[in-house]
Amino acid sequence: MGMDMDITKSAAPTASGEHLSGLAQRVLDLCRQRGASQAEVSLTEDSGLSVNVRMGEVETVERTRDRGVAVTVYFGQRKASASTADIRESSLEATVDQACAIARYTEEDSAAGLADASLMATEFPDFDLWHPWAVDADEAITIALKAEAAGLEADPRIGNSDGASFSSGQSRAIYANSHGFIGHERSTHFSTSCSLIAGKGDGMQRDHWYSSDLSFDALDSAASIGREAARRAVARLDPQPIITGDYPVLFAPEMARSLIGHLLGAVSGGALYRRASFLLDHAGKQVLPAWFNIIERPHLRRGFRSAAFDAEGVATREQDLIRDGVLARYILGSYSARKLGLVTTANAGGIHNLDVPGNAEDAASIVRGINRGLLVTELMGQGVNILTGDYSRGAAGFWIENGEISHPVDEVTIAGSLRDIFMAIEAVGRDIDRRSHVAVGSILVGRMMVAGEAGASVA
Repeated sequence: MGMDMDITKSAAPTASGEHLSGLAQRVLDLCRQRGASQAEVSLTEDSGLSVNVRMGEVETVERTRDRGVAVTVYFGQRKASASTADIRESSLEATVDQACAIARYTEEDSAAGLADASLMATEFPDFDLWHPWAVDADEAITIALKAEAAGLEADPRIGNSDGASFSSGQSRAIYANSHGFIGHERSTHFSTSCSLIAGKGDGMQRDHWYSSDLSFDALDSAASIGREAARRAVARLDPQPIITGDYPVLFAPEMARSLIGHLLGAVSGGALYRRASFLLDHAGKQVLPAWFNIIERPHLRRGFRSAAFDAEGVATREQDLIRDGVLARYILGSYSARKLGLVTTANAGGIHNLDVPGNAEDAASIVRGINRGLLVTELMGQGVNILTGDYSRGAAGFWIENGEISHPVDEVTIAGSLRDIFMAIEAVGRDIDRRSHVAVGSILVGRMMVAGEAGASVA
């Protein structure tokens, strides 16, 4: 079919966005002239500054400025893509020519094609994601040095540093396609982090802390980040062994996100149409306790993944992922949806902001209800198999005895089946870690295998 190049659905561009919009239109024109039945283009401009310091000395200062153009063409149901970082006319023409040449020799794919035109976004609210701050290298270095210095001074047991860093960045993006859709996005990001080492010799322990936000003004102070990194490192000194057994396992908020991430991987379209998920054919079935809910909220103001449209221009909307423990839907773009005989869920490019409501207070309150168990504050390794659901990861944290933190623990392994782990969740805290697009607090799994040291005894 022919391409309708009228831009009828468009977010209002900024001055820089107008330039990108012109480039997007030019690329689509080139695709049409070369006979493509459909086409889409993504243009991005990213810039940033990052600095790293260690023991009061500057290690690295890096400025980045990247630009990219990615074009996908369809000749009927033959698809191909090409990309370039060069926006000169000759380079754009060569990139389009390359994509078109490849497409003519690819096999037809019945699932290939743009998302349906009727699904394109038509409203483009301001989600308050743009907070530029013209930080220079000297200011960035000062922030990182303050974080490290505060950590080193916080406790005499802090004897070394793995360094501190500060980064800032901003991104602009345009997505346009031959349905006449064009959408503009822009966002900023800032972070400060610090990693410290406590103790000496074989007894050294390392931990870190960080703050991350879309706005510089919303970051925690550099000194507070350093002090928290120090507190966490010192708390890990003198770990004691535990005996292997089945215990309740409480995941701290920043670790609990990983459990949600495994769920997302198992219900994502790519894993499902390849039949590589332990949750294949589980839509409409219970996969979590009946009180458990997860809601996707793509239109949150200041949300890390807020967006009016997905990577195919499809309008996003608030929708359940888990409702009363039941898997309400999969996570689909148009391609994976067609492969499964379903409809896109506006998740091409990934999930947006997730809200996991709690049924408990915070980790401290959950600890008080545990007779004997493990609080996980660090996870190591990649021992998760989404195909089978097998789960086995190295962990460190703190042993819980009679409702209180007893002592630090490291070099243990926690294991089980994700299917069983999900159903064994007993509590989700309201102590949400706000540094991510997954808003979840502590998660208590009622029972998991915890492999400690053979012959060890529990206090």
